[in-house]
Amino acid sequence: MDIQDIRLNPALDLDQIRATYAAQRFVQIPNVFADETALQIEQILRQETPWHFIYAEPGGGVVQLSQQEVQAMDPAEFQNRMNGVMQAATRNIGFCYNGYQMNHALQDGRDPHLRLHAITRFLNSRAFLALGEAIISETGLNKVDAQATFFNRGHFLTRHIDEGGAQQLRAAYTLGFTRGWQTDWGGQLQFVNRETTDVTSAWIPRWNTLTVFDGRMVHSVSPVSNFAGDGRYSIVGWFRND
Repeated sequence: MDIQDIRLNPALDLDQIRATYAAQRFVQIPNVFADETALQIEQILRQETPWHFIYAEPGGGVVQLSQQEVQAMDPAEFQNRMNGVMQAATRNIGFCYNGYQMNHALQDGRDPHLRLHAITRFLNSRAFLALGEAIISETGLNKVDAQATFFNRGHFLTRHIDEGGAQQLRAAYTLGFTRGWQTDWGGQLQFVNRETTDVTSAWIPRWNTLTVFDGRMVHSVSPVSNFAGDGRYSIVGWFRND
């Protein structure tokens, strides 16, 4: 896949999208890419991405383990680490999921064969930055952070706000590439009332859908259920004006 092969859907109604975001600080845009582009991105995520298992250490910090490191680890040691992650999650601290840091990998020259790098370049192209500017009614966006994610059974992200959301992080986004997701499978993007901690809205993963929202709203990803029939595949990050 080359960056020239990545095409946005030319039929997007930007006026309506902009109005919805202005009113709600949230908008969900189906069919954001041309179909052939979305199919290629889905294939890259499902079949070609060298996932790392990412989790928050109970004492702070983030651990990223390659698939080889996970397989080589003593099962008892791995379970002990997961017990710590789950204990911290009872205090609303932490996350665990499969991920790949797209920007860092491209900058560091890692995995140069990956077609995923073309997607990273496109997300930082003027075409995608201009789409972000149109959605949030701002100018000056100059960077898009990107992380590929794959939430499997039991994976989650506890409620939080995006630090830096009042400065350089202008809006959060999720590009979804999951088909046929069922509500009971979990994995929903949830927005939470700061005071009552009630869930005010929740959105299931969808295919070829761009979600843009104000990262200063409290949000989470609910745990993927043990009977989920698929993984939750997405690319997530922020529109920035560093």
